[in-house]
Amino acid sequence: MTNHGLSRRTLLHGTVAAGVVTAVGAGSAQAAVPGFYHPFTGYPITGTWQDHLDRGSLGGIDFGMAVGTRLPAAGGGVVTNIPNNGTGGHTVTIQHDNGYRTQYMHLSQFLVATGTRVAMGGVVGLSGGAPGAPGSGSSTGPHLHWHMIDPSGTRINPLTYLGSGTGLPKTSTEQDGVPGSILWKRAQNWLRLEHGYTGPIDGVPGSNTYAALQRAMRAYGYTGPIDGVPGSNTWAAVQRLAARWGYTGPIDGVMGPNSWRGFARFLNQDKYD
Repeated sequence: MTNHGLSRRTLLHGTVAAGVVTAVGAGSAQAAVPGFYHPFTGYPITGTWQDHLDRGSLGGIDFGMAVGTRLPAAGGGVVTNIPNNGTGGHTVTIQHDNGYRTQYMHLSQFLVATGTRVAMGGVVGLSGGAPGAPGSGSSTGPHLHWHMIDPSGTRINPLTYLGSGTGLPKTSTEQDGVPGSILWKRAQNWLRLEHGYTGPIDGVPGSNTYAALQRAMRAYGYTGPIDGVPGSNTWAAVQRLAARWGYTGPIDGVMGPNSWRGFARFLNQDKYD
């Protein structure tokens, strides 16, 4: 199967020899939390954390990918393979040195033996999820399920964990009402964490940023196309969001300083740092 997106990143390429993974270029990864990174930015999110909670799961993030896609370790640690792990099917657990654990579920194949230490970026298995296939568990389609477990044993959203270490400054738009690159970096990080944005966190909004914003604005009354071209209907929905964060002006789809201030208050939440 093709491995969409990963060929661009040499840090994702590993070799398996005698049960030992050598991660090529892993030390150069841009990790939001020291020693960790997000290996799956090139894949669409097909199931959000909230989606999992809504159907009674303890939580997870699903990434759509072809069966047989190589799965790099989000951080270094020691591997434990769990065959046929209930509804999760074949599961890889990586015990990290800081006490956190990463789990990948619905694998089609394990690539390293239990007890093997892997580096960040080392490939630990191949994705699966084809209905009824060995290792798929309860999966209804090809994908990877990813979650983390903190040192206290609580399952956590890996995107929140990684996003919390990006170190983005607060945007001054909350005070001056003038949108700039920091506001858009925070917006991109919010959209990455919660609405499937997979582009760069560069503070330069383009069609991918705006399309993710339009998806997010469905919750605030936006009913137009997801075309990455924001118009008055998109901005009116942003104003409805801003109204929950102190904006008291009209919902007219014309963003002014007060509209931007309300939007900035929302984006300045610590969870979008």
